[in-house]
Amino acid sequence: MSKSLEVDFALETVEQMVKRHGVSLNKETVIHSDQGAHYTSLKFIYLVESQELRRSMSRRGNCWDNAPQESRHMKDELAGEIPNWTSFAEAKTSIDRWMEYYNRDRCQWDLAKRSPNEYYRYITTGEYPDGMLPPWVK
Repeated sequence: MSKSLEVDFALETVEQMVKRHGVSLNKETVIHSDQGAHYTSLKFIYLVESQELRRSMSRRGNCWDNAPQESRHMKDELAGEIPNWTSFAEAKTSIDRWMEYYNRDRCQWDLAKRSPNEYYRYITTGEYPDGMLPPWVK
C-alpha cells in the first residue's frame, strides 16, 4: 500500500518480488495489472521486460479481466473493520494483518489444501509440507 500514486511504488513492488523470488521467476511469470498509469509507464514496462517477465493487462473498461486476480475475500472479511478506519495507518495495519493470515494460514483448495506460503515452499523445494501427503505415502 502507498499513500502516493507515484509510479515508484509499482517499480519497488516488482523489484522487491525479483529480489525475494528471483531464482523461481522465469519467462512464464505473469505480472497482471489494470491499465493504470503505473503499469503503462515506460519505466514499468522496461523494468518488467528487462527482468524477462510477462506483462498482462486487462482490456479497457472490462472489469471481468481482473476478476480472478482481485479476489473479494479480503474486502468481505475486512468489511466490519473498513468503516472504522480513520487513517491510512489503520487501513494498512488491518490489510497487512489480513495478508499475513491469508498467505501463512489460510488453506486454499487449489493449492493442495495448503496456504500460499506452504505451497510456494513445496513448488520451489519439492519438499512436502506436513499433512500434504496422506499418511500411507510417508
